[in-house]
Amino acid sequence: MIEELKNEQVKLVAVSKTIPEESIMELYNEGQLDFGENKVQELVRKFEALPKDIRWHMIGHLQKNKVKYIAGFVHLIHSVDSLELLEVIQKEALKHNRVIDILLEARIAAEETKFGLERDGLFSLMDHYKAGNYHNVRICGLMGMASFTDQEEVIHKEFGMLSEMFIDLKSAYFPFSYYFSELSMGMSSDYPLAIEHGATIVRIGSLLFGARSY
Repeated sequence: MIEELKNEQVKLVAVSKTIPEESIMELYNEGQLDFGENKVQELVRKFEALPKDIRWHMIGHLQKNKVKYIAGFVHLIHSVDSLELLEVIQKEALKHNRVIDILLEARIAAEETKFGLERDGLFSLMDHYKAGNYHNVRICGLMGMASFTDQEEVIHKEFGMLSEMFIDLKSAYFPFSYYFSELSMGMSSDYPLAIEHGATIVRIGSLLFGARSY
C-alpha cells in the first residue's frame, strides 16, 4: 500500500491510535514517518517513547486545554474547527517560538457525531485569520470525514464538496501561497474515492495494522 500511494503522489498518514509501539516501529523501519493519533495523552506518550524523526499528526478532535501538551512537537493538526481553537494554537506556538501547521476541518457528512465547520464558517474563520495576528499558525489546507456508509454516491458527493471548498478557499485567500496545498480525506474504507477527488493526504489505519482491539 505504501508504494501504491507513493505512485499516486499521496501522503500516507498511518493511523496508530491504540496500536502498540512495537507495531509502529515495524512500519517505521519500512520507511514510514507520518503517524496519526486521535488522543493527546496517547500522542504525547508515543512521541516521548519513539524516534524523534517521526512526524506526528493530530487527527482527532482537539480540546483547547490540550493544545499545550503537543504544541512543542506536533507536525500537523488536522482538526481545527473553531476560531477559539485557532487562537489557542497561536498562543501556544508563540510560547515555543515555532510555526504550527494546521488544517481546517470541514463538516461534509450529515452525521451528528462528525465535527467541522460548515462552508460559511470556514470563510468567516478565514476572514478573522487574514485580519488578525496569527504569525505562528499556518493554514495548509482542509480535512474532512465522509459519512460512514457503503453508498459510494454519498461519499463521492461529500468528497466532491470538500474539494470544491478547498478550491474556493485557495482562490479567495491563498492564490499565491504554495503551502495551502493539502487536502486530507479518505480512510481505509474510502481512500480510493478520496484520491479521485484530489486528496493529498489519506489517513489509513486498519489496512496497515489490522482490526483494532479496544
